[in-house]
Amino acid sequence: MSIQQSLISPTANPELEKALRERIAQRVALAGGLGEMEPLAVRLGLVQDSLAPRFHDPTLVLFAADHGLAVDGIEQRFGHSTRQQVQLALSHQLPLAAIARAQAMHLLVVDCGVAESLPPRSRLLARKIAHGTRNSRTGSAMTVEQAHAGVRVGMEIIDHLPGNVLACAGMGHGSEEAAALVLSQLEGVPLRDFVVSGPDMRQDLLAKQLAVMQSAQLRHRDLIDPMEVLAAYGGFEIAVMVGAMLVAASKRSLILVDGIAACAALKVAVRIAPPVTDYALFCRSSSHRGLDEALATFHASALLELGMESIDGTGATLACPMLRSATALLSDPSEVPDTHSGRFSGDTVMQAG
Repeated sequence: MSIQQSLISPTANPELEKALRERIAQRVALAGGLGEMEPLAVRLGLVQDSLAPRFHDPTLVLFAADHGLAVDGIEQRFGHSTRQQVQLALSHQLPLAAIARAQAMHLLVVDCGVAESLPPRSRLLARKIAHGTRNSRTGSAMTVEQAHAGVRVGMEIIDHLPGNVLACAGMGHGSEEAAALVLSQLEGVPLRDFVVSGPDMRQDLLAKQLAVMQSAQLRHRDLIDPMEVLAAYGGFEIAVMVGAMLVAASKRSLILVDGIAACAALKVAVRIAPPVTDYALFCRSSSHRGLDEALATFHASALLELGMESIDGTGATLACPMLRSATALLSDPSEVPDTHSGRFSGDTVMQAG
C-alpha cells in the first residue's frame, strides 16, 4: 500500500465535535462532570468520524531491533539483551503480556533487526531489515534505502492487521538512545534533555552516554530531511513504526504511542503526513524525564501517570479500560458493552451527518 499525505484525513469536524459534546453533556448532567474523560471521548469520536465510536481487536505491537551505537557502552535496559526481551514477551513472562491478555488485546512482536537470530514463534513476525544497525558514531546507522524499506515493512504489516486500535512500542538495546538522537535533531532540542532520566541519574553514567551520543550527533549535525535523519541514527524498529503509523492513520485507526522510540517514529511520520497526530494518543510505561521532553514536543501528556518503570507497551495495555470507558459515554444507554471480544463499545454505529 502506498501512502500519500492526501490519504490521511485530518479529524477536525466542527459539526460532529459539537454533536459529540452535546451527547456527553446530556450524560454528565445526571451525575456531574467526568474531567479528562469528556475530551477523550470527543477525541475518539472524531478519530472514528462517528457519534458512537467502535474500536475492536486492539493490538499491541512491539517493534524490536538492535543498534550499532550500543557497542560503545550503552547499557542494556533491565539487564536483558533484545533477543531475551523478545523471548520474555512471547512466553508471557512480561507484565504487559499478562495485562494485554486480560484486556483481550492481541500481542505481536516484530523482529525489525534483532542482531541475533530468533526461532519461529507464534505472534512473532520476522521482518528483519538487517542484523542490527551500524554504529552512528562512525557512519550512518542504516542507508536511506534501508530506512525506506523499514517504512514499507510497517505499512505492509498494518495494512493486513485486523482491528482499528494499534499500540506501538519499541524494544531493543540502544533504542532509547537512537530515538533521542532523532528527536533532538528534528526538534532542535538539546540532546541532554532526552537523556537525563531523572534527578537521581548518576552523573558518570550521564556523561558517558552524552559523550557517545554527541559524537554521533556531531557527525550528522547538518541533516534536515526526516528520512535522512532516521537513516543516520536508526533504528530499524523506528522506521517500521513510521510505516505502521502512516497506514493506521490512513485507516482512521487509533494509535497508542508508548515510549520515546514510538515518539521518535511519530515525529518522523508527522514530517511525512502532519495529520497523523490527530489519530495518536500517548501512553507511558516509565517516569524517564526524557519522555517528558518527547511528549512536550507534541504538546501532549500521557493518558495515565502511574509511576511505572516497566517495558514500553505496558502503559498502552493499561489504557484500554480508560478508552473503553470513554466510548461508553457516547454509546446508547440500552447497549451492553462487550468486554470479552476486544470491542470498545456496542455493535451499533451511528455515523454523524
